[in-house]
Amino acid sequence: MSLPDLPELLALRATAKGLSLEARRAARSVALGAHHSAQRGRGLEFQEVRQYVAGDDPRTIDWRVTARRGRPHTKVFREERERPVWLLVDLNPGLYFGTRRQLKSAVVVRAAALLAWVAALGGDRVGAVVAGAAEMRILPPRGREAGVLPLLGMLFDLQPRAPAPPAPRALERALQQLLPLARPGSLVLVFSDFAELGASARDAWSALAAHTSCRLYWVCDPLEERGLPDGRFRAGLPEQLRRLDGMRVREPWRELWRRRTAQIETLSERIAAPVTRLTTSEAVEQRLGAELERAGARA
Repeated sequence: MSLPDLPELLALRATAKGLSLEARRAARSVALGAHHSAQRGRGLEFQEVRQYVAGDDPRTIDWRVTARRGRPHTKVFREERERPVWLLVDLNPGLYFGTRRQLKSAVVVRAAALLAWVAALGGDRVGAVVAGAAEMRILPPRGREAGVLPLLGMLFDLQPRAPAPPAPRALERALQQLLPLARPGSLVLVFSDFAELGASARDAWSALAAHTSCRLYWVCDPLEERGLPDGRFRAGLPEQLRRLDGMRVREPWRELWRRRTAQIETLSERIAAPVTRLTTSEAVEQRLGAELERAGARA
């Protein structure tokens, strides 16, 4: 299975044209400007100073300009039109796994790259926190290609290239990095297999969802859900292979899958975040393209 390369990720720009992240809106959102946000909007940016007139908010008086010019002046603000879209990307080595057309890590990379293009082409600013095996990188939100191109390089560099033990709590550590960075009204897109959803991160997820809108992209492989077929197999990491009897391990295997599914559903309900399931057996472009088009038709 080939890993995504930079030319492929750049080419996803063409696929992103005509798609929009605005298709799926949170039911609790409040309209502010061009976008909808979960709380009070993305905030305001300074535009100019002008002379104070009756009816202006006294709290916006610019006292320095007032003192210098001898007459009251007030600051004028405008709503930010570029919404910050944060990508929280889990690329720990545990995602170097796949039994169909691609690895789970490749699904994460392709999905994150595609939706980054969708956000940028829609006028949003794209930022990211990407967690790799032993490194974590942060990209502040930027508009247009300035936000996407560095992200593509990060995804390419940090994707796992060989089997290795999963990095413990990689997604949780990335979440803790993102929490103080995501401004109110931001949209957060999370890409992971959610293999580790510990109770220790519960408060952090809730705190993030309190002032942002979140969407979860759950990456999985059909074998994880179905379990091994009948027969004997060797599975595990290199030099740590174990012999497994498919029939004997199938039910415990499926029980682990049911637990993970329940954890993801619980997280989705707690933070009011829709879940999109992406599998290694489907082309990412077709799956996400169809998802956004269907949601757009319902909007």
